[in-house]
Amino acid sequence: MSAPGRAPRRIGVVGHSHYGMLQETLTRLADFARREGVSLFYEPPLREFVGDGEPLTPEMCAGLDLLLTLGGDGTLLRGARLVVREGVPVLGVNLGHLGFLTSAPRDGVEEALERWIAGDFRIDERMALECHAETADGQQGRRHLALNDAVLHKTGAARVIRLAVSAYQDVVGSYSADGIILATPTGSTAYSLSAGGPIVSPSVHCIIATPICPHTLGVRPLVLPADETVTVEVLSPTEELILTIDGQDHERLTPGQKVVVYRAPHPVRLVRFSGQTFFSTLRRKLRWGDLVERE
Repeated sequence: MSAPGRAPRRIGVVGHSHYGMLQETLTRLADFARREGVSLFYEPPLREFVGDGEPLTPEMCAGLDLLLTLGGDGTLLRGARLVVREGVPVLGVNLGHLGFLTSAPRDGVEEALERWIAGDFRIDERMALECHAETADGQQGRRHLALNDAVLHKTGAARVIRLAVSAYQDVVGSYSADGIILATPTGSTAYSLSAGGPIVSPSVHCIIATPICPHTLGVRPLVLPADETVTVEVLSPTEELILTIDGQDHERLTPGQKVVVYRAPHPVRLVRFSGQTFFSTLRRKLRWGDLVERE
């Protein structure tokens, strides 16, 4: 996808204070903004690092040209949820170690923004999921947006739970497991991969259902079409269930509730530069491929 005709001038900034490079990166970013005439809008926790600065409010998100995230993948996921409905592109700067979803290294924030302003980039649209808990009489809880995954799991004692999985009102099957991961293709390289799920190219729109430590060897991960509505009902009586979104947001469930997962109406738009493809990132970040390629 080509760059917009006009240069970006309103940039939201989201960051994680855990990273030691954050203060230095924010200082360099402010210097760059003054030179280039860019307006920066900071989420509230960052304003103590920059002194004053314009606040990034929910109302401001719709007017942004770009959202810049400073941290790791978790920071990018959190930032993406702020702007996905407005279609604002997200540029991740990696201040950590892995940074699988980010596009720029910690010392490359100025170069990345210069390329963005010059239109030397493309947009990588990633499918997202929405989900909600639902009671037996059909009452819906709050909706959650997930770029990586929605995970239904237990807390407390290490006992398996029985889950009934349905799609399009047809029973897929029942699982005895520690829980289940419902992931996007983007999330296929996250928790789902660690639980034995497949790696799926982001260009393949689908929902991946990966059981967590299933008690039966015959229960394997399942790839479903993106337009499916997947429902997970807990058959075991338990009061220790949690729905976790992208490893960050969570909601405690009560007995009798089920989880409904479906494709989100808006994709997450990630900024990518020349040479940054899914498979090149897979080889570089996750060491995918033959050992000979690592020498």
